[in-house]
Amino acid sequence: MSRKNTRAESPVHRHPADNAAPRRSRAELEFDEQTVLGALFGQFDANLVQLENRLGVYISARGNRIQIDGPEDSVARARDVLKGMHLRLMEGQELDSGAVEALIAMSSEPTLDGIISGDTKSPAVMIRTRRKTIVPRSATQIDYMKALVRDDMIFALGPAGTGKTYLAVAQAVSQLISGSVQRLILSRPAVEAGERLGFLPGDMKEKVDPYLRPLYDALYDCMPPEQVERRLASGEIEIAPIAFMRGRTLADAFVILDEAQNTTREQMKMFLTRFGQNSRMVICGDPKQVDIPGGDRMSGLADAVGRLEGIEGIGTIRFTAADVVRHPIVGRIVEAYEGKAE
Repeated sequence: MSRKNTRAESPVHRHPADNAAPRRSRAELEFDEQTVLGALFGQFDANLVQLENRLGVYISARGNRIQIDGPEDSVARARDVLKGMHLRLMEGQELDSGAVEALIAMSSEPTLDGIISGDTKSPAVMIRTRRKTIVPRSATQIDYMKALVRDDMIFALGPAGTGKTYLAVAQAVSQLISGSVQRLILSRPAVEAGERLGFLPGDMKEKVDPYLRPLYDALYDCMPPEQVERRLASGEIEIAPIAFMRGRTLADAFVILDEAQNTTREQMKMFLTRFGQNSRMVICGDPKQVDIPGGDRMSGLADAVGRLEGIEGIGTIRFTAADVVRHPIVGRIVEAYEGKAE
C-alpha cells in the first residue's frame, strides 16, 4: 500500500546556505516491496526522524520513493542505513529503534558493506536460533560473532550492555540445535551470595538461581520456553554456579562463563582446564567491575587474559562503551564512569 509522508511539509532539519558548510548532496531510493514501508518508516515516521536527528539529513517520502538531502557523507550513510533497514525487514527480522541505532552506528565502519547492504560477495554475519535471527549491532559485535564460529576459546571483555553474554548464548543455542554440540553449559560465580548462601531460603538450586537469572533470560529469548524446560530436564542444558564445574571434563559442549571478572585465579584455572574434546568455551566479563570479596585478590579473568592472549585457538574481543547496544543513555553512563575512573 502506498504511503504518503506528511513530514515533507514540516521538515525536522533545514540547512540554510552556508559557504563554510560541507558539500551537500541528494540521494533517491525506491523500494518495490510496499508492504514493508510502514515498518520501514516506523510509527509516525519515527525511524526516519531518528535517521534525520542522528545524521543531520532531511528525508522526504512519497509512496515507495525516498529522497535524502544533506551533507554528502551523511546522505551516503543514511542511504546505506535505509538499505540495511529494508534488508532486515525483507529477511523477516525485527526493526526497532535499537536496530536502527545499531545500523547508524555501523554505517561509519568499512565492515558495513556486505553486513547490511546485501552484498553477496561478503556473506552476512548472523546467528540463527529457533526464535529469531540475530545480526551484529556494532563493529565489535561483528568481530565477536566471527570469533564465536572460529575460535575454540574466546575471552569477551567489556562493559554491560555490549552483547557479550547474549551473543554467546545465541551461538550456543544455534550449535545445540544443529547438533554440532551435545550440551550447553552456562555458569556464573555466585559472588554476591558468598558465605551467606546458607541463609537464603530454599534448596541449593533456589539459592543460586537469582544469580543465574541473566543466563536464563538470554536462553528464553533464543529458544521457545517448552524446549528450554525439556532440555533442562534432560541435561542437554545445564545452568550452574562455577563451583559445580570442579572435577568434570566438559566434552562435546558449548560452555559459557558469565561475570568471569568475579572468579579468583584458582577458580579460573579450574574452569579453563575443564575444556574437553569438541568443545567451545566463552568467558565473558567486565574487568572494571570486580566484586571479589576482600578487594585485594586479583581477578581470575585478568590473570587468564594476561597468560593466554595470543595462544593459537584462543581469541580475545574487547568491547567499549561505544559498543553498548542497550538504550543510548547506558553507553553515556558507562563513558561517564570510565572517565571518572581514569
